[in-house]
Amino acid sequence: MRRSSSTAGTSGRQSMMALRVQDNKMGLQTPQMKDRGTFGKLSMSKPTPGTSERKVSFFGKRTSGAGGSRNSQYGVFGTEKIKDPRPLHDKAFIQQCIKQLCEFLVENGYAHNVSMKSLQSPSVKDFLKIFTFIYGFLCPSYELPDSKFEEEIPRVFKELGYPFPLSKSSMYTVGAPHTWPQIVTALVWLIDCVKLYGAMRENAPSFDDGQSWGGETDDGIVHNKLFMDYSVKCYELFMKGRDTFEEVDAEVQSKLKDLFNIDEFQIEGLAADNRRLHEEIARLEKEKESEPDRRVSLRNLKSSLQADVQKYQAYLANLESHIAILDQKMEGVNEEVETTEMEVEAMKQENARLQHIFDNQKYSVADIERINHERNELQQTINKLTREVEAEEHQLWNEELKYARNKEAIEMQLAEYHKLARKLKLIPVSAENSKGHDFEIQFNPEAGPNCLVKYRTQIKAPLMEIINQTEEEIRKATQRKMTLEDTLEQVNVMVVDKKSSVKMLKEEAEKLDDLYHHKLKEAEDEEQKCANELELLEKHKQLLESGVNEGLSEATKELHDLQRQYQVVMQTTTEESRKAGDNLNRLLEVVATHVVSIEKYLDEQNVKIDRDYEEFMSEDLLSILTRILDSYKKKAESL
Repeated sequence: MRRSSSTAGTSGRQSMMALRVQDNKMGLQTPQMKDRGTFGKLSMSKPTPGTSERKVSFFGKRTSGAGGSRNSQYGVFGTEKIKDPRPLHDKAFIQQCIKQLCEFLVENGYAHNVSMKSLQSPSVKDFLKIFTFIYGFLCPSYELPDSKFEEEIPRVFKELGYPFPLSKSSMYTVGAPHTWPQIVTALVWLIDCVKLYGAMRENAPSFDDGQSWGGETDDGIVHNKLFMDYSVKCYELFMKGRDTFEEVDAEVQSKLKDLFNIDEFQIEGLAADNRRLHEEIARLEKEKESEPDRRVSLRNLKSSLQADVQKYQAYLANLESHIAILDQKMEGVNEEVETTEMEVEAMKQENARLQHIFDNQKYSVADIERINHERNELQQTINKLTREVEAEEHQLWNEELKYARNKEAIEMQLAEYHKLARKLKLIPVSAENSKGHDFEIQFNPEAGPNCLVKYRTQIKAPLMEIINQTEEEIRKATQRKMTLEDTLEQVNVMVVDKKSSVKMLKEEAEKLDDLYHHKLKEAEDEEQKCANELELLEKHKQLLESGVNEGLSEATKELHDLQRQYQVVMQTTTEESRKAGDNLNRLLEVVATHVVSIEKYLDEQNVKIDRDYEEFMSEDLLSILTRILDSYKKKAESL
């Protein structure tokens, strides 16, 4: 713990009371500001309405010296932008948030009619009314300004400690599908702050309530005594002239480890996991740099796979329907062939019977004629049935040819599918993108009409899983792109401001340059005028010398006076020209220096933004958010 240098015009150390920062904005106090000490049971005393003192948190910041700052080694989490872990794209989660908002408004007597339907896509006016109503619980005297609400509302959320940024542009499109999830989750967070604030106001402990100084809170921290001992020791050393307090910090750290039962081996394991995760992040970053167009290729792969899936589904459906039609036709032809064979067999039996009768009995002429007539009829019937059999065989042959062509087309489609799958690295099973699934289709016509049905369940599920993973990667990349675009927009705004200032300075330099040329031109005109007057005087002198010798002395004296005036005018003009030139040179040097400093500042800002981005990408946000969530759960259970 190191003390910042704060000797700005003061020579002695000030008292503790003089270092406290007065906070007269009682109307804007929030649960994070007003009751921070109550939430952790580490506050010094209750704030009085007239002279409220800012609460000092053991894990926060405190002020020391005339304008200086004194930071503990257990400082706040920082101001880096953290990724929103909430599922803002989950419709069920958003509907739950809208339900919580609607229930809160109804239970607390909101003056306007609200419903789940009206809160699906509210207008900007409705949102301003809802925000003013909820924030009124924290600041009863608060009134939303008539103008620039798009700057006021994000500022209020930032002062309340909302960890995720709200852009100005989102205030104009509150009910839009891409904006309303962020707004409604921010309102639910504000509702939680109101509930927490109300609970702490009802159960706010203080030193005057006779509480125990040696007891323990629900989260295991010694109630106030550890902080008070630490503060007293540090302040005593501070008043004695000490600037560092390493031994006191080490003592507090050891006590905190004892209180929380910190395991050194567990810390080492966590450090090893952290290093491993950092190495994994670095490896992924290298892969990202080596494949800058992977998102585009994945998007193209996704679109092609979707198109292929739709084509194959339509093709398989057509094949199944066609196979079913062919099966029906084949069954009808088989039934007709069987019927015809049975009729032929019956005819043969009848002919055998008639031949037996013919051989064993005597026939008359009439019987023979009758038999011949019946034979002719039977022969006609046989010829007719033979023609029908030939027609059916011809139709069967055509159907077999059509079946062979369809089979060949199916095999060509499967070959094209396998070629495309190999190109996309989906087959064989050991391919890069197959992920252990078998995307190969084995066509076996002998297996029956349902030989391709099993591949629908075998291929569709893993293929949809690959498509979903690709969409998730695209969504994450899009979110990272939006974050970087917001940062780039801020940098561009700063660059535009600096360019406008440089433009103003250049305009001033041009004005000064014009003034310098104007002055120089006036001096030249004055010099020309003086030369003309001198020439006239010379001519007048010659006339006087030739005409009147008596006024020679007076003309000579007047000439000397005019020459002296001319010298004075020339000296004055030369001095003014030199001063104007010096001023212009100094101004140009200042402008050049300013432009160089602006360029250097912009370069430093770019480097800083890149460094912050790298730190943000390397930050172990999951463990931090997990600790924050555990802490909030414990404190909520204690309430």
